[in-house]
Parts: sequence; C-alpha cells; structure tokens
Amino acid sequence: MKLGYTILYVADVVASLDFYGRAFGLNQRFLHESGSYGELETGETTLAFAHHDLGEANVPGGLVRADASARPLGMEIGLVTADVPAAHGRALAAGATELCAPVSKPWGQIVSYVRAPDGCLIELCTPVEA
Repeated sequence: MKLGYTILYVADVVASLDFYGRAFGLNQRFLHESGSYGELETGETTLAFAHHDLGEANVPGGLVRADASARPLGMEIGLVTADVPAAHGRALAAGATELCAPVSKPWGQIVSYVRAPDGCLIELCTPVEA
C-alpha cells in the first residue's frame, strides 16, 4: 500500500491550481476539460483538486467545505522546502492567510502555517533531519 494522491474539494479548481502555482511554484499536470478536476506536479504523490459538486456526488451526506469553515479543518497539506520564510512570503503574496509565521521547532525543523484561499491548511517546513 502507498499513498497515491490527495484530493482537495474546492469551489474553483482552476483558481486553486493557479494559487498553488503562484504561491509554491507547483506546475499543473492535468486539468479536465470541464474544469472540475485538476492535478499538480508534486513528486511521487499527486495533489489534486476537485469541485465540491464531485465531492457531494461521491460522499452520501456531503462534505464539510474547508472554505466555509471559520477555522481550518483538522488536516493539512505539508510542503517541504529548504527556505520556509521565502515560501511563506510567496504564499502570502499569492493570497494565503498567515496562521503562524516561520518558527524553529525544538527538533530543528522550521515550520509555518498558512491557509489557502480555498480554505486548505498548509504547513511549510524544512526537511526533518534524521
């Protein structure tokens, strides 16, 4: 078993692909002609976006929409980078909301938290040293 992909259900797939591209330099790999599903180049595991309507169709009873919640959902996307302060600044310039400025953790990692315009909680972090 391995993690193949993560799908974030969002109100506007194209806008989310654009934000993640501008904020983090992630290139678009695929966008369905309907605009309701898209993927980014993120390495071995795919980060994908699907419209809320697809989520509602897939999950009987519906979903909690991240962008409708006043607080971030209890899950995050973690993006690893050597330069957290620079990535944090680019994310804010692209429209993210700051939740926690870059900080050094006791185990040596630098982390920050932002919230994307689509409501997703994003951790920006340096690699964990072995």
